[in-house]
Amino acid sequence: MASAAGSEEACREIRRTCGAPRRLGLLLAPRSPAERQQIRAAYRARFGEDLAATLHGTLAAPNTNQVDELSKLLYLWALEPAERDAVVAREAVEGGVTAAGYRALVEVFTRRKQDQLFFTKQAYAVRFRRSLDQDMATEPSHPYHRLLLALAASRRSHHDDLSQHVAKCDARRLHDTKNSGAGAGSGSVVDEAVILEMFSKRSIPQLRLAFCSYKHIYGHDYTKALKINGSGEFEGPLRVVVKCIYNPSKYYSKLLHRSMLPAATDTRMVTRAILGSDDVGIDEIRSAFQSSYGKSLAEYIQENLPGSDYRDFLVAVASASVAQ
Repeated sequence: MASAAGSEEACREIRRTCGAPRRLGLLLAPRSPAERQQIRAAYRARFGEDLAATLHGTLAAPNTNQVDELSKLLYLWALEPAERDAVVAREAVEGGVTAAGYRALVEVFTRRKQDQLFFTKQAYAVRFRRSLDQDMATEPSHPYHRLLLALAASRRSHHDDLSQHVAKCDARRLHDTKNSGAGAGSGSVVDEAVILEMFSKRSIPQLRLAFCSYKHIYGHDYTKALKINGSGEFEGPLRVVVKCIYNPSKYYSKLLHRSMLPAATDTRMVTRAILGSDDVGIDEIRSAFQSSYGKSLAEYIQENLPGSDYRDFLVAVASASVAQ
């Protein structure tokens, strides 16, 4: 956590470098989420301006796409979690809630405590004068939407004690209902009603413990069982949700890797992935990336993105060891 004096000095430095995107990025990259909010509060107190809005307005004017992407990323980097999630969710639903949009929503719904979703929805309503629940709705109902509603329905606190007994029972239910397909669409191998009921009554940590118990009992990940046997429309979205819950570090390291493949670099996905990595913890992401791909995340970014202030910021984030 930055000291008050450190926050004041950071504010003065930001003020001096608002016209220099690279210096701004390198200044903010190693800051933890808590430090950034402390700096934002100090900036407002000292200059009477919102730091996030200042960053967005200052950097949006230049005329290259890379600066525009850096502007967007730094703006989101400075927002509080609920504000950031509201912006990410709005971008997802504005795209017509495509598969990619739904995955972005899943990331928002699974990396926060369920009780924090209230604040995300509140921020969404304040910022966009719309209801996130209504904007997510589709006709006919999409499997992703049904899963998101189930996750949002759970109000169990993440501070509740985790139960190994409940986790083992849930793991067995997942296994026992895997081949029933009762109430599910043609080709489905899971009982959708059982899954949705479970998701609506368990916290994210409790669900994660259930998936850990599943692997311990049956010797393989639940997602592997879904991949081998699943052919219905529900299994694909369910696998994405389970991956986000069960091993977020692996999920985001894979998202970062895929988003920067040389033949198909997608800077919007890169931005989404680095924001998610920031929430999970960049130290964990860096370790997972090294383990999965045999090279450092910073090295991969340097190799696959063209030289720019945007790339320099990402490298600085990937290189920093941040105390959360």
